[in-house]
Amino acid sequence: MGETTAAAGPSERIHSVDVVRGLVMVLMAIDHVRVYAGVPAWSAEPAIFFTRWVTHFCAPVFVFLAGNSAFLAGRRLGPDALGRRLLVRGALLILLELTLVRVAWTFNFDFGRYLLAGVLWMLGWCMILMAPLVRLPLRLVAAFGALMIAGHNLSALLSEATVRALLAGPLGWLLRILYFGGGITVGGSATPNFLVLYSLVPWIGVMAVGYAFGAVLVFERRSRDRTCLAIGLASVALFLVLRAFNLYGDWPWAASAQMPGWLAFLNTTKYPASLLFLLMTLGPTIAALPFFERASGAPSRVLAVFGRVPFAYYLLHIPLIHAVALLISLVRTPAATGWLFHDHPMRPGPAPQGYMWSLWLLYGVTALVVALLYFPCRAFAAQKARRAHAWLSYL
Repeated sequence: MGETTAAAGPSERIHSVDVVRGLVMVLMAIDHVRVYAGVPAWSAEPAIFFTRWVTHFCAPVFVFLAGNSAFLAGRRLGPDALGRRLLVRGALLILLELTLVRVAWTFNFDFGRYLLAGVLWMLGWCMILMAPLVRLPLRLVAAFGALMIAGHNLSALLSEATVRALLAGPLGWLLRILYFGGGITVGGSATPNFLVLYSLVPWIGVMAVGYAFGAVLVFERRSRDRTCLAIGLASVALFLVLRAFNLYGDWPWAASAQMPGWLAFLNTTKYPASLLFLLMTLGPTIAALPFFERASGAPSRVLAVFGRVPFAYYLLHIPLIHAVALLISLVRTPAATGWLFHDHPMRPGPAPQGYMWSLWLLYGVTALVVALLYFPCRAFAAQKARRAHAWLSYL
């Protein structure tokens, strides 16, 4: 299954998509181990900076590939059945984000104090919003997605006073969900207790563009490779020009005493994801798809296993990482173990003195977690391949 052409059946998997999706799942584990390692998300220390920076590829690529998968499924199902599937799967993702995943992150049950609208929340709502879009002509879906991605940074024209007034108004909660992110107070709490990490804009645009890009994936191989290279390299070039001259698409960068210029150049905005953040991550990924299509050997096969069952991987990896962190803390820093029951990943408070892991330990635990996850993921991928139960398509 290393090759998919226009003549191939619409139900066939595309090797490069599975491998790339598997790779971003591994990178995601690095970032989530970092959460429990107490290593900061932002630092001018290059090793820490790139430990975080390399994981920036995860959300954009995962959402983009979710759009690809919706297009490929739609070839088999048709727009009506695809729309229904997106609605059901989106609702399931939102439910799991606010229940099972929330407990996996925190290992506590104080839902009234802390709820997180994380990546599954965003993916779920994007799928629900895609349900009517898949009935539109592909060019309109592509144009809508491009407008969301390229146009949302016009919000920088608003003054800080205007933004504060909008967020303090009666629809401030909705604006945070749609674009600004941040804390929302629900259920009579004295402080914000619903934290929006991933707003819906521009991510619905990323999924829509990914859906439209699915048409490229069923081109004849040579044509697909040329198109991927052209789109990917053009995106990288646009990033370099816009970023180098601070023209548009993110806050201006400059060298400072806190961060050297070469790191500041790469330090684009993720929340909400700026145009330059998305060009920086999606451009190289799209350009690399032809390479991943030809990838063979054990590493690509392992990554493809993860890429075939990303939902199962996601649901397993957070509690596994959290449990491993607890075991390490009980041996290494037992007095600090209570910190691991705080409100991760957004509001755990500072790590206790002496708790923070070295990067060697962080990467060692990541390797261990990924290795342990391979076996249940391989078994579940085989189960999905053998059985045609409809419910398996939602996992």
